[in-house]
Amino acid sequence: MLILSNNEEGVIMFKEFKKFAMKGNVIDLAVGVIIGAAFGQIVSSLVNDIIMPPIGLLIGGIDFSEFYINLSKTTYASLSEAKKAGAATINYGIFLNNIIHFLIIAVAIFILVKQVNRFKHDEPAPPTNQEILLTEIRDILKNNK
Repeated sequence: MLILSNNEEGVIMFKEFKKFAMKGNVIDLAVGVIIGAAFGQIVSSLVNDIIMPPIGLLIGGIDFSEFYINLSKTTYASLSEAKKAGAATINYGIFLNNIIHFLIIAVAIFILVKQVNRFKHDEPAPPTNQEILLTEIRDILKNNK
């Protein structure tokens, strides 16, 4: 049984981690997460500042994110007032905003993936030796008839 000191274990673990972290997929994933977080902020702004105000106007000038169900017996003029008072609320307007966020992100990702796949040109794999041999046999049989 090989016994390693704490220092040797740390060096081995660091080397393993370095090998793992330097793989292309891990780096790509990290970049994707960072870009996704930034994209999420853009989508949040799009939903909150561009999409929801016209929808709120169509439904009577109400801020969509202010829709809530008050579970306490006290009446509050707004969701922010109810939250400030610590009242129990079901914030279905914020939930609907989050659903819209998700749908916009899903559509944007779908379009992005569709465009990336359009530009990918997967070269067909070259025929295997077996396929080449079978093609030659087929051609010989055709010519002998």
